Amino acid sequence: MASPLEHLRHSLAHLLGATVLDLYPGSKLAIGPAIDDGFYYDIDIMTQSSPDGSGAAKKVSDTDLSKIEDRMREILKTWKSFEGKEVSANEAKKVFAGNQYKEELINELSEKGEKITLYTSGTFTDLCRGGHVENIKDIDPQAFKLSRLAGAYWRGDEKNPQLTRIYGYAFETKDELQKHLLMIEEAKKRDHRKLGKELKLFTFSDYVGPGLPLWLPNGTVIVEELEKLAKQTELEAGYLRVRTPHIAKEIMYKTSGHLPYYADSMFPPMIMKDEDGKEETYYLKAMNCPHHHQIFAAEPRSYRDLPLRLAEYGTQYRYEKSGELFGLMRVRMLSMNDAHIYCTPEQFASEFRAVNDMYLKYFKIFGLGKYVMRFSTHDPQKLGQKYLDNPELWKKTEDMVRTVLTESKIPYQEVVDEAAFYGPKIDVQIWSSIGREFSIATNQVDFGVPDRFGLTYTDSDGTEKTPIVIHRAPLGTHERFIGFLIEHYAGAFPLWLSPVQVAVITISENQQAWAEAVVHKLKHADIRVELHNQNETLGKKIRNAEMQKIPYLFIVGDKEVEAKTVAIRKRTTGDMGTMSIDTVLAQLAEEIREKK
Repeated sequence: MASPLEHLRHSLAHLLGATVLDLYPGSKLAIGPAIDDGFYYDIDIMTQSSPDGSGAAKKVSDTDLSKIEDRMREILKTWKSFEGKEVSANEAKKVFAGNQYKEELINELSEKGEKITLYTSGTFTDLCRGGHVENIKDIDPQAFKLSRLAGAYWRGDEKNPQLTRIYGYAFETKDELQKHLLMIEEAKKRDHRKLGKELKLFTFSDYVGPGLPLWLPNGTVIVEELEKLAKQTELEAGYLRVRTPHIAKEIMYKTSGHLPYYADSMFPPMIMKDEDGKEETYYLKAMNCPHHHQIFAAEPRSYRDLPLRLAEYGTQYRYEKSGELFGLMRVRMLSMNDAHIYCTPEQFASEFRAVNDMYLKYFKIFGLGKYVMRFSTHDPQKLGQKYLDNPELWKKTEDMVRTVLTESKIPYQEVVDEAAFYGPKIDVQIWSSIGREFSIATNQVDFGVPDRFGLTYTDSDGTEKTPIVIHRAPLGTHERFIGFLIEHYAGAFPLWLSPVQVAVITISENQQAWAEAVVHKLKHADIRVELHNQNETLGKKIRNAEMQKIPYLFIVGDKEVEAKTVAIRKRTTGDMGTMSIDTVLAQLAEEIREKK
């Protein structure tokens, strides 16, 4: 059920549509939903000819947003309510004659047998399912703000016309809006694309291709530290590591059912000839699960072998649309700590609970205090279309997941019609230190695909049974998770995760020998260290190191050379005085071990 805030944002989408039609007659409205922090409307905007008489259309730009916003407030004063009525398809088409976007939506509603409703405010009427403020006066005219323009293809299809998407923020009060705008400004400073470049973490190249990140040395350190953490955690939890190819035959993905469900998000097929000249179709790997199923099937399995937990740092490739690519958050190459657990129905609850506990362990390490698990279930009306047609197993597995979540007292939201095609799933939503929401990880139940491959185990009674499979990736993809961490930490990673943990800084060339000895000791202790001995002032060398967000600075002057010590400056606390190398190494080791 939509919240009052969603109703408010939906109402403002109507207001935005009405205003654009008022300012730009002849424009055609497409869709305008409420979103997490406000609303938007996709519009085919008809602008007037340029004032120079050239006849060229003047495009709407960001500079026009304030004009649109002011006009929205003027129109809002004239609105009294939202009046809805149900109409026939023909009646609706008359209202939106010449608007191909609304006509397409009307036809779809008619074909599905769904009711068609129009809502009117003032002189403006829109096609809408409903969900508005009960009282127009509930809309604070100072609690919304148009934010930006973007291009958006109709229905998200690049083959369709490109529309103008106008975004707006909206809240119940002016104060809430202001707090959000401050958060947005802080987010700009923390933008992972900006910091990724400044801290030399990753890059992209036109020669390689869009959405295919190249990890630089500093970024590679973070990737490998996350891998180390996950591998150790999984080793302690009884996982076995495997490796699988980056390509596979089409027949495997057809058997699994991923084709045609995921065909649009997979790279185009590759046609190859075998030794006999027979053509075979291959795909770049878009998911690990069918590969792991073949490992399970490689030998006979008994109930004594279960649960079997197979883990892989597998790289996958998905052909995301170019307009949806965004830094590390939306890419075409995905590396993740993926794993699949093969278990009996009796083992399911404890295994699923253990996966969730692993999530909570990671959240504690990374300082993530706010999270929620989105429990996605199926829509019974779409069995055999979007979902595998097995209502009994859908009910059984959804009940099992619901029970585990309830008994574990983990906060969750249940969402209908967002399950995987093979079973219910959990998507983990987390919030960064500045309150930005991210979808990071997943925990999925698969009762359908194992049967497609004929995966079985011999039970204690001698019968052959199909295992339940749990798909899990607690850290999601490294690309997206590291993008999140960059913004969460504002690039100032904790010591254990920092690409460079210590900078040894000389005051002059007189300290070179002792500085090099300090660097050698740190490297021998597996501390990532840089020597900053440039021919620059001490102040500049310190500022440069601080710009790199290095956690510890070891400053070496003549006194330190004589005493065989270092002067320590910590990023979070400032000057810590002088210490011997052995003393500070012990402190660093403890901080790294505790992942502080």
